[in-house]
Amino acid sequence: MSPRNQHTFAKHFSQQKLVESCALNLLRLSTYLVILFAGYIFLDIGINGSKAVFKAEAPFINIDFLTQKPQTLHVFEPKEIDIQLNQLNAEILALKLKDKKLSTLEKEASEKIKESIYKLTEQKQTLDLARVEGRLLYSDSEYRALSTVPSQSDYAYETYAYSGGGIGPAIIGTCLLVVGSIAIALTLGVLCAIYLSEYSRPGKTLQIIRLSILNLSGVPSIVFGLFGFGMFVLFFGWGVSMIAGWFTLAIMALPVIIAASEESMRSIPRGFREGSLALGASKWTAIRTNVLPYALPGILTSSIMGIARVAGETAPIMFTAAFALRDQLPWEGLEKASDFIFQGVMALPYHIYVVSSKIPQNEYTQTMQYGSAFVFLFIVGFFALSSILLRIRVRNQFKW
Repeated sequence: MSPRNQHTFAKHFSQQKLVESCALNLLRLSTYLVILFAGYIFLDIGINGSKAVFKAEAPFINIDFLTQKPQTLHVFEPKEIDIQLNQLNAEILALKLKDKKLSTLEKEASEKIKESIYKLTEQKQTLDLARVEGRLLYSDSEYRALSTVPSQSDYAYETYAYSGGGIGPAIIGTCLLVVGSIAIALTLGVLCAIYLSEYSRPGKTLQIIRLSILNLSGVPSIVFGLFGFGMFVLFFGWGVSMIAGWFTLAIMALPVIIAASEESMRSIPRGFREGSLALGASKWTAIRTNVLPYALPGILTSSIMGIARVAGETAPIMFTAAFALRDQLPWEGLEKASDFIFQGVMALPYHIYVVSSKIPQNEYTQTMQYGSAFVFLFIVGFFALSSILLRIRVRNQFKW
């Protein structure tokens, strides 16, 4: 069919359409890759972390892991099996070195060595299963309560720091830090947003303030930690405490909360304000009754972003609020109630950092790492989900 006889609305090939199609596929591929990587990370943490949090017997939840403090893990492994495994590892290593020395022409000898390595590996796997079945594990408190300690002539004895017990104090400390810092950040952030949206006059001063808020959101968290250490820990004399951590984390979350809250208030139609003013209400009354309630969904959105910003930070609390290990909970051993806010706490981000980088790594610390990360994601997700549900409820209540 000639070009003149083609239908007017028929598809025509053009270079512009080809470029647009390639761009669309590239964007789609990038999105799917991000989702795939995020899904893999969460799935990996979920599968490995659930081994520490859940168990096969009723009540199916590892209460000790969620309530106890971190402890040293005492491990007793059958000595005979341990010796046999060491011998097998030495034999496998020797065969691998021998195989590397062979030339490419000696294929038959290389095949025999690989077959021997395969058989030894199978034996090793069988012994590993037997070792796991015969292994005795005790946390520090359980080990001290033993009336008879397993004989070291029958068992190989090793201890692993931070690999026993649980993360109870770290869970409590994380919740206290998140709740306290978000309460302070929301209060200060909403007040700042009200001023910037409703009272400030356009000009250079307002531009400088907004530029400062924008720049503050790009400051590295380690800088906030050093600022909090110098200001709250040393200058104010609060020491390593919850209140020092609250204010440090709150300052970190302020830029996000101020920007989102101000944008939410500016989206409310001017007629809401003018109607109240026309009826004789003061400006503050108009803001309080006709602006803030309808801007509340956006403010709650800012709280979700603030939680995501502060919950996972390690550097700020490392300088201001967190301990690697603390025997007492924040409310224990207080002389007076006002001392509560001046207590340091354990926190899951800092605990994960310590377990993953500050102690020798082994299969037991890996279980603690994944279990801590699993619980931490659950806590952050719980706070975020609570804010989302509250936002939906408020949005349905204040429609305009």
